[in-house]
Amino acid sequence: MKKLVTAAALTAMGSMAHAEAHAMDEVTLQLKWVTQAQFAGYYVALENGYYEEAGLDVTILPGGPDIAPTQVIAGGGADVVVEWMPAALAAREKGLPLVNIAQPFKSSGMQLTCWADAGIESPDDLDNRTLGVWFFGNEYPFLSWMSQLGIATDGAAEGSVEVLKQGFNVDPLLQRQADCISTMTYNEYWQVIDAGVTPEELVNFRYEEEGVATLEDGLYVLEENLEDPEFVDKMQRFVAASMQGWKWAEENPEEAAMIVLDYDETGAQTEEHQIRMMSEVAKLTAGSNGALDEADYQRTVDTLLAGGSDPVITAAPEGAWTSEITDAALN
Repeated sequence: MKKLVTAAALTAMGSMAHAEAHAMDEVTLQLKWVTQAQFAGYYVALENGYYEEAGLDVTILPGGPDIAPTQVIAGGGADVVVEWMPAALAAREKGLPLVNIAQPFKSSGMQLTCWADAGIESPDDLDNRTLGVWFFGNEYPFLSWMSQLGIATDGAAEGSVEVLKQGFNVDPLLQRQADCISTMTYNEYWQVIDAGVTPEELVNFRYEEEGVATLEDGLYVLEENLEDPEFVDKMQRFVAASMQGWKWAEENPEEAAMIVLDYDETGAQTEEHQIRMMSEVAKLTAGSNGALDEADYQRTVDTLLAGGSDPVITAAPEGAWTSEITDAALN
């Protein structure tokens, strides 16, 4: 026993010395929502040791209904955040200098899910309806879309829609409080299906197909930090390791979902839901190597500027994204 203790002590001392000689750079990542397969690439990179191989000690902070990534990074609580571009650009215009450094999600998963028996067959049928919409920055693509359709959102005039501030559940649709609600292809839509509704009973309007999709789940940092070469180097390694995690998750959706479940401290997620979510999320990250496509960026900006009398942003942003990180991380 004494030899075992001595050996263990020597091993511990050796590990401490090695750690001191090779200190890991700390990175704190704030997610946009709770621990789920929507963020599988980061958990895979953590679990599979990709961050450690890159010399990074990464802490992943789950989000939630009361957590705004923009506020977290503004307060110094994170080095990098996962955020949707509409919220990031809106925050930038208001004075928080966020910069997109990578874009793992190529496509948007947002859609409007409606009851087919409500007589809704096309976007032209959305007027005079009650529509469930997420807020806290998630309403911007919807408002821009309605503006482009020429549909007012105050619910007062004939032909306008009544906007129901939707919680992060599907109850307004199931309880017939709304004709349509906001859903993500990888999450809330399946909650409706799991409640016993058949796909044939629903009509979905994908923002991608309506030409008003905006970029989701990009990685953002504060502009001032990009002036620090050490921070830039750290982010280059972080993005490279994260994309390694994302591509592994795409190729191994079931295993990736199980890794996510291991990190879900709430116990709220289920195996079936996470595996299905990962399969759907893989469709959105497919085709992306992490670099922001400038055409996708411009489409997002154009959509947000087309907001009528109350646009999300009032002028084309300058300096809102950089390829400096991905140019180095992916080459």
